[in-house]
Amino acid sequence: MAASSKSQKRIGSSSAKTARVASKRTVYRGPVFYVTSERVREPHGIVVRRDVVRHPGSVVVMAVDQAEAGPEPRVLLARQYRYAAGRQLWEFPAGRIDPGESALAAAKRELEEETGYSAARWKLALHFWVSPGFLDETMALYLAAGLRRGEARPEEDEVIGKRFFRLSQAVNMVNSGRISDAKTIAGILWLAQARRR
Repeated sequence: MAASSKSQKRIGSSSAKTARVASKRTVYRGPVFYVTSERVREPHGIVVRRDVVRHPGSVVVMAVDQAEAGPEPRVLLARQYRYAAGRQLWEFPAGRIDPGESALAAAKRELEEETGYSAARWKLALHFWVSPGFLDETMALYLAAGLRRGEARPEEDEVIGKRFFRLSQAVNMVNSGRISDAKTIAGILWLAQARRR
């Protein structure tokens, strides 16, 4: 189930040829990602410039509490201010995979840091490209169950609230636009669909 950040980039398979890179330069390097500007010949023959945000990959944690919820599970959501969005968002706990860290280890670390919870059971639910038009980041979304409460250890710049919602509430929040974070929408709808199978 665990995978390195390198293997996280291998989503699906394709028999089509890949692009050939004619030139490549790094135009920006920051602490979280870097940006390359490349001239490439794409598989169908056209030569184009591609500016790509390079990111090591992220994990998302769908923490589910079945014991307290009765017949319907509850999902743990974090609420924090997102500068790029300009507002507070309800999201699943998530974060970057550190160098040399497996996706599963990153998921366990992020859940504990952001919420204080740990989990006894883990399952990879989804693995997807975030925005493949210009970003090479992938996300591994894990289902975490058998939760145990502990002490949160958020990073210095993180102010995170947390709350459990019944799955039906979370689905309604997606449908009404109260949850507008893509990774969280994907996880909630995956879980709702998985329970119908």
